[in-house]
Amino acid sequence: MGDLIGTAVGGTLYYVAKSEFDRVLALPVPDAQRVGIFATLARINTLYMIARAGSGHIGSSFSSLDMMAWIELRGRRRNADGQSDDLFFSSKGHDAPGLYNVLIATGALDFDSIHKLRRLGGLPGHPDVHVPGMAFNTGSLGMGVSKAKGFLTANRLLHRDGRVFVLTGDGELQEGQFWESLISAANGKMDNLVVIIDHNKLQSDTLVAQVSDLGDLEAKLKAFGWHVARCDGNDLAAFSATLDDCFAVTGQPQIIIADTVKGKGVSFMEHTSIDSDVELYKFHSGAPSAEAYVAGAQELIDLANRQLTNAGADALLLEIEERPQAAAPPPGQQRLVPAYSDALLAQAAKHPNLVALDADLVLDTGLIPFRDAHPDRFIECGIAEQDMVSQAGGMARGGLLPIVHSFACFLSARPNEQIYNNATEGSKIVYVASLAGVLPGGPGHSHQAVRDISSLAGVPGLTMVEPSCEAEVGALLDWAIDENDASTYIRLVSTPCDITYALPQNYTPRPGIGVTLVDGKDVVVIAYGPTMLPVAIDAAESLASDGIQAGVVNLPWLNIVDRDWLAGVVKGAGAMVSIDNHYVVGGQGDRIADALATIADAPPLIRLGLRAVPPSGQNAEVLDAVGLDAATIAATISAALAAARKE
Repeated sequence: MGDLIGTAVGGTLYYVAKSEFDRVLALPVPDAQRVGIFATLARINTLYMIARAGSGHIGSSFSSLDMMAWIELRGRRRNADGQSDDLFFSSKGHDAPGLYNVLIATGALDFDSIHKLRRLGGLPGHPDVHVPGMAFNTGSLGMGVSKAKGFLTANRLLHRDGRVFVLTGDGELQEGQFWESLISAANGKMDNLVVIIDHNKLQSDTLVAQVSDLGDLEAKLKAFGWHVARCDGNDLAAFSATLDDCFAVTGQPQIIIADTVKGKGVSFMEHTSIDSDVELYKFHSGAPSAEAYVAGAQELIDLANRQLTNAGADALLLEIEERPQAAAPPPGQQRLVPAYSDALLAQAAKHPNLVALDADLVLDTGLIPFRDAHPDRFIECGIAEQDMVSQAGGMARGGLLPIVHSFACFLSARPNEQIYNNATEGSKIVYVASLAGVLPGGPGHSHQAVRDISSLAGVPGLTMVEPSCEAEVGALLDWAIDENDASTYIRLVSTPCDITYALPQNYTPRPGIGVTLVDGKDVVVIAYGPTMLPVAIDAAESLASDGIQAGVVNLPWLNIVDRDWLAGVVKGAGAMVSIDNHYVVGGQGDRIADALATIADAPPLIRLGLRAVPPSGQNAEVLDAVGLDAATIAATISAALAAARKE
């Protein structure tokens, strides 16, 4: 540690210590030059943080890092004690690693947290108010300006001073709430509100212009009554001058359209070095490969040393860590999203009126094969779930069979009213919700879909299902399209899963009826999906070693339970357990409880699931933290049975 490194090498990760940032901030050079060096060092640490964590958002962090560094170091007014009444936060959230590293380098966050991105007790994948310096949690995009207005209203009523700076993405401008929020800010003459649009031209999958071109953005924003400025957001002198101009404006809120480069600082990550018709930008999310890390780190180290030389300073001193070795995946892992891609193509071949709608997640929702095979039947709706779902309603009324795709956290909540409206019209639509449940744990609660069952439970005629394995994906999609006359919500787990069971041969889904995977009558455990069923089976094996025979049942129907089937399952059972990959309230356990209440001599029911907002962390540690690991489940069941015997 602490050696002078000349060349980045494979297997080693590099980061910059706090003392090096302090040295840079003390350099007797112009502010723009000093902050520019600081931003390069923060990029080195951001790349380190994401590579060490195994996931994160590089492109968005790099495009906005210069601006975040300037605001933190120079843009926010501070008193003699170094405190500031000014508030800065990011609405887009994907730049969290970059923002974390600015705060770490200034001492606002403990330096050791650089090693704890997406770890339990560390730094969540998206901003969370429990982290010092985070003013708000992120959620669905578009909330930032509204939150800023609310905070400024609180400041006014409580006689506090201070500006609020909000950073948004340009893809975020497809969300209606952004535009809704502009009107009252202008009417209220909120001249202490500065919104900065990180206009890096790309959203999750591809170019903003290819999804929903923003057109004459300056004219649109001015029409809402805002003062609008534009500059190069990666040019600190230009950005600082533009901020100063905004500070002089009175009677109007201000928006800066900051033209930036996604992946700024590493040549092959910069979107300007990629073909203009790129279908997928590789560095939006995820960790860099070992080769990409070495090349990117070397570019940033070389750049930092050139900047330091120009400032008359010594070369950069780097710290080193060996890259954590990821465990090899167990053999036979299953991936439900690719299985869904195949099943969708098979259905598309049978139904020429089938169309697929996407909300800027074409890779994550498995739609690339469909888009390539049926480009005329693929509709990219962008970051606008409400618009997408209502379009689907119009398509259904017009004679098409729309299949709607997004992450479960967004698809169940943002367009909830639109899904209900479609249901009241009797339209048949299939909603396919990926990234369902508490895993992956890294992104944090904004992406952990653990309330979607309850959110949609009141929609009439909507059947909700979750496949337990690859084979059940196609079976349930076939049921939704070929047999169900109404709408279906298919909940897909996106993480690779170690499946330790198999469905019966010639398995056919029947509404409300499950499949016994493990026999046992001391206690019957009902679960669903590839996250909780393997855990339930592991728990059953642990209980068997203590002489408790636990049966495990796969019930893929999340909001319907066949009473007669359930009566047969629980007959003779000493107890029942439901395990929800969801909050306990509103989960499948509630439907099981409703059915049990109508069955004479039904055994007692233990409902397991989430009871608090889940943390961000690695998958195993998140399951352990929320009490849904096999050991905790087995212990809970064993204790409940022991207590029942005493009674």
